[in-house]
Amino acid sequence: MKLCRVVRFRNSTTVTEFILLGISDDPYMQPIFFVVFLIIYLVNIVGNLGMIIVISFDPQLHNPMYFFLWHLSFCDICYSTAIAPRMLSDLLFESRIISFTGCIAQFYFFAAFVDAECYILAMMAYDRYVAICNPLLYSTAMSKALCIRLLIGSYIAGTTNAVIHTTATFSLNFCNSNVINHFFCDVPPLLEISCSDTHINEILLFAFAGFVEMSSLSAILISYLFILTAILRMHSSAGRFKAFSTCGSHFTGVTLFYGTVIFMYLRPTSVYALDQDKWASLFYSVVIPMLNPLVYSLRNKDVNEAFKKLINKQLMKH
Repeated sequence: MKLCRVVRFRNSTTVTEFILLGISDDPYMQPIFFVVFLIIYLVNIVGNLGMIIVISFDPQLHNPMYFFLWHLSFCDICYSTAIAPRMLSDLLFESRIISFTGCIAQFYFFAAFVDAECYILAMMAYDRYVAICNPLLYSTAMSKALCIRLLIGSYIAGTTNAVIHTTATFSLNFCNSNVINHFFCDVPPLLEISCSDTHINEILLFAFAGFVEMSSLSAILISYLFILTAILRMHSSAGRFKAFSTCGSHFTGVTLFYGTVIFMYLRPTSVYALDQDKWASLFYSVVIPMLNPLVYSLRNKDVNEAFKKLINKQLMKH
């Protein structure tokens, strides 16, 4: 293993690069992991780009629900791309060095888009609440101007949270080691190798990550509580089924996403087990972005119909 390359300034030592241990150091498993996760990443990119293209070109999908779904797919592509290409490269090559600046950039873009996705999922839940509980006021309550303001707010919140964590984490000293027991630059493994006092960072992680995740999750749960109440009051079984099917895809996506994110970040650092946690990180950073377009398209007749129309239109041109 390559030793730290450092720059010395008087009595201090500054790390200029890190070494990522990756998801496995087994030479027999690395090619298998590479093929599996390359397929997952390609399905992710194709699925989410396909969702963006279909929503963009079908006028029938130009409404608030699909407006938010467009940006959900965009965030999935962005934060998984901050992680997956580097991880795949490390599975092929022995040199797993990432520069200090590269580490900062990787974590910043990952954190910004993951946090933005939390609020986009909350906005999608609120959209379903308005559609089911106040259908006559839907077009007024979910106006284009409001949707744009909510979306801008989600990106601002994600960016702000990412700036706070990036600044706090990379202001630490890393004089003991530059070997990160992870496949990307994340806060818990970076705190693990810092020689600074990390108590403030742990508090910031729990407070700000907790606020983003719990505030957005609370909005989702409250929306679903009102939705469930409205559904139970419906006299028509067909109406109840339609309402449940409308929310089913979103609820599945929320469960997958928040389950792993809360498990990863809302725990004391004393109970982190980095070798096990990297697999949980792998699930929400690489696998869930692949599942989202499948979850939202397979159970959505509008998306399926729009996709068929787009395919037929392209076939007719040729």
